[in-house]
Amino acid sequence: MSRAMTHAAPTRTRAETTTPVPRWPGSVLGRGRQVAPGLVLALFVALAATPLGHAVPVVGAPVFGILLGLVLAAAVKPGDDLRPGLDFAAKPVLQTSIVVLGATLSLREVAAVGLGSLPVMLGTLAIALLGAWLLGRLLGVRGDARILIGVGTGICGASAIAATTAVLKPERAQVAYAIGTIFTFNVVAVLLFPALGHAWGMSPQAFGLWAGTAVNDTSSVVAAAYSFSPAAGPYAVVVKLTRTLTLIPIVLALALWRARRDARATAAPGERRPGWVSLPWRKVVPFFLVGFVLASAVDTVGLVPAAWHPALTDVGTFLITTALAGIGLSMRWADIRGAGVRPLMLGGMLWVLVAASSLGLQAATHLL
Repeated sequence: MSRAMTHAAPTRTRAETTTPVPRWPGSVLGRGRQVAPGLVLALFVALAATPLGHAVPVVGAPVFGILLGLVLAAAVKPGDDLRPGLDFAAKPVLQTSIVVLGATLSLREVAAVGLGSLPVMLGTLAIALLGAWLLGRLLGVRGDARILIGVGTGICGASAIAATTAVLKPERAQVAYAIGTIFTFNVVAVLLFPALGHAWGMSPQAFGLWAGTAVNDTSSVVAAAYSFSPAAGPYAVVVKLTRTLTLIPIVLALALWRARRDARATAAPGERRPGWVSLPWRKVVPFFLVGFVLASAVDTVGLVPAAWHPALTDVGTFLITTALAGIGLSMRWADIRGAGVRPLMLGGMLWVLVAASSLGLQAATHLL
């Protein structure tokens, strides 16, 4: 090569070679193309599950979503190309659903329930969480599975499991098993509680408080309470909504615990393990929980019309159904079979404990 040809080629400065080329739009489009197939499949499953949930409210669309996802996964075995979209459904969509549901919860409704019923709600929640820890250890139910079942039993079923899943990131088989356990005993409660309430001569308010604290998913609370009497229904729903607000401290505590556990696990040998105060707040306070609190505050000050609540509830439920469909689609039946019957035994024992303690606490506070 001649010297003339060598000098003919332009030279680049350091700034020219190191200046990054903007890639944001392209990266977003590329991410969208990766996510779209699996997300669309999860949405279609949720669309199929939603009318089934309306037809059989005691089961609910979220349970149908994960069941249809499991059946479809067993039939067609989705490939790795669907994994990004299914993960997107199981994480960001799940977190968004909690924020949307927050816009339907007002602190005024908590006040309307009255301080007299709060000891029953808080007492049953404490019994569910402590029972999950103690009984779970005795039964050999490991880690996140007993937390999911305890939170689902003590707070609000699938919604609580969804919020806890977004923080703990448990194995998907554990999520499916926890939801299946909650669903099983919800059905038993809807069939059994009204007959027991009439046999024991319970008042509508007492039964509404019992159903609102001892039944989990909203659809099941409504089914049980209105089966008992029209007067018990509204009170049970308000109790149930008040229970949902306890997600805030519970999820925050679980996020703090997980952040500390992860920080200690990644600490180098000899390095001082981080304490509670030194944890970065972004890892301790989940963004979706901040959104949940803000949405609830907006509803409390009256900026969300009450007429919007049914539509927001439907949107939040559909997003949860989509997320659980994504979880179901990414699982295999062998994962669930490997869990055995012990989580189901734990769920049954917790259900009996919560139902009995609700009645006992009502009697102790002279509400029964």
